[in-house]
Amino acid sequence: MHKRILVVEDEASIREMVAFALRKADMEAIHAADARAALVAVADTPPDLILLDWMLPGMTGLELARRLRAEERTADVPIIMLTARGEEMDRVNGLEAGVDDYVVKPFSTRELIARIKAVLRRSQDDDATGSIEIGGLRIDGPAHRAYAGDVQIEIGPTEYRLLHFFMTHAERVYSRAQLLDHVWGGSVYVEERTVDVHIRRLRKTLEPFGLDGLVQTVRGSGYRFSATP
Repeated sequence: MHKRILVVEDEASIREMVAFALRKADMEAIHAADARAALVAVADTPPDLILLDWMLPGMTGLELARRLRAEERTADVPIIMLTARGEEMDRVNGLEAGVDDYVVKPFSTRELIARIKAVLRRSQDDDATGSIEIGGLRIDGPAHRAYAGDVQIEIGPTEYRLLHFFMTHAERVYSRAQLLDHVWGGSVYVEERTVDVHIRRLRKTLEPFGLDGLVQTVRGSGYRFSATP
């Protein structure tokens, strides 16, 4: 079955260029020129991935990304941000809003398709089997859910992958580069700073349950998941 990609971009020429590249890659392109059209497009059947422009009329791409992540139907849909803003802080803001990757304009369609395929592969790999419990925190692999005791934790897709890897490799220290290889699949498009952003988001997710201390920083080495202080 073709992957359905929602392209949220107010410039018609870019939408058409991206749609042409998607069709050549055997994917289906759905168009939206602004945030309102995007929300209508995802209302019935969420797409497999969303390409989201940073600068949109009415509501910015960043605001739309936060809204999509907050809604149950689209919380797990991968998002790639299309942006002319290449500054580090802007990239961090995008990642913290739940964006899975970003492409800085101008970009080649070949690079864009490669990133789409990489993000889709990571998303498909999320269906890890089995369940494990450590320190009051439990993940249910088949259900793709995390629990603090009996309470389900609302967690983003990247943070879930990171948590699943940590819990299945507890008590071992991993560098940022190693986490990129294991959790992000060794994609050359993702910077090591990305790990810090998602570690921070994971801790923030676990903090209301008093479980953020399970994700430990090992100075000069990286990160470790441990129930031992």
